[in-house]
Amino acid sequence: MKIVLFYHSLASDWNHGNAHFLRGICSELIRKGHEVKVYEPEKGWSLENLMNDHGPEKASEFQSYYPTLETNFYAPEKPDFSAMLSGADLVIVHEWNPHELVEAIGEKKKEYGYKLLFHDTHHRVVSDSDSMEKYNFSNYDGALVFGEVLRNIYLDKGWMSEVWTWHEAADAKLFKPLPDVQKEGDLVWIGNWGDNERTDELMELLVKPIKELGLKAKFYGVRYPQIALNAMRDANIEYGGHLPNYKVPEVFARYHVTVHVPRRNYVKILPGIPTIRPFEALACGIPLISTQWQDKEHLFTPGQDYLVANNGEKVKEQLQKILQNKSLSGQLAENGRKTILNKHTCRHRVEELEAIVEQLGIAHELTTPLLINPLEA
Repeated sequence: MKIVLFYHSLASDWNHGNAHFLRGICSELIRKGHEVKVYEPEKGWSLENLMNDHGPEKASEFQSYYPTLETNFYAPEKPDFSAMLSGADLVIVHEWNPHELVEAIGEKKKEYGYKLLFHDTHHRVVSDSDSMEKYNFSNYDGALVFGEVLRNIYLDKGWMSEVWTWHEAADAKLFKPLPDVQKEGDLVWIGNWGDNERTDELMELLVKPIKELGLKAKFYGVRYPQIALNAMRDANIEYGGHLPNYKVPEVFARYHVTVHVPRRNYVKILPGIPTIRPFEALACGIPLISTQWQDKEHLFTPGQDYLVANNGEKVKEQLQKILQNKSLSGQLAENGRKTILNKHTCRHRVEELEAIVEQLGIAHELTTPLLINPLEA
């Protein structure tokens, strides 16, 4: 099956959390024998920021971790649809694309004969509903959304007649425990501070407990305002800046625990969507404390795969449990990794995608090709 994907970026993960899942999905599709083409706009926001921070050579570094992947750039003002869409069996368009592109690819569907899906992995449905209403989905066969609550919104609004819940997942071949790496500290947090979407929560649930317990901690991410940097300095928290997503396993291995602090929209308006961070942590075997997030879709088992803490005092209590009890810490790491391997790898999601496109009428022999290298399966 020839699959064409339009995403904001494959090359850059600067403030682009979807890069992990996209890279993992593409790797698994290729491993299973599918032909994959990813297109991203020239001078995309994430890639431009990555190169501004680290230089142009950083744009291709991901390929040393994902040797089977390559990206293709197109001119947003004049896309060559003939070159990009010819021969495609399936086209997937991510929500981080301009309305004009989403509509144009829909209009080309009849000419080129592909099946067409929209992929939504953001809270924009509730945080910027006016923008979502402007998309023209009239020629789309359906949508892939990363939570059941999002699926219900799409159906209630009548945007699509077919909507599938397609959770994000871990690339378990890259995101795995690295037991030989020496520990350097107690707690690591990886995340972008963002647009004041969770400043109060980060202060209460992370910065304050770290300071009061005197932990050795380090934060990674971008878009940290001065107020955050000042609070971190006051708590003796080290700041590591941008961390390429493919280096997350190496960093997790150096610390004893991490914490998931969801953005406010995933707590109050879109409950049940974990985003990629818990998948990453559990896959890497680092004990996880999750705050204020309700696992409404029963993806994991609270208390076994991770611990729960909904206020700062409870975070302190759970941190002390993990840091002082090696047996508990080891059990959490083992359980979390096992749950990922059993249910939440990119391989699982590729198999779900293959089943979905068969429902759309793509022949079984195209959705399940022979493996290029069965030993890597």
